[in-house]
Amino acid sequence: MNANARPTTLAGRVLALPIIAYRRWVSPGLPARCRFYPSCSAYALEAITRHGALKGFWLAVRRIGRCHPFHPGGYDPVPPGRTEATGATPSWE
Repeated sequence: MNANARPTTLAGRVLALPIIAYRRWVSPGLPARCRFYPSCSAYALEAITRHGALKGFWLAVRRIGRCHPFHPGGYDPVPPGRTEATGATPSWE
């Protein structure tokens, strides 16, 4: 997935705004401390872009819920979408 990809739906863009603002103005002032790769904000943006607003938001909430001292962290990519998992091309393409 393109690192600069952004949500295309209105709901996705609305959900992405606070994440983008956090990444632009808050995160640079904080020390790096995310236990996951990609970071939770990058994961949330990718999940919303790849899966849409509702499922992407749910995946992001679940990911943030796993962020605690008792979880080892590590590599945790966004699960592939249906067409990515099967390799199928949607009928509208």
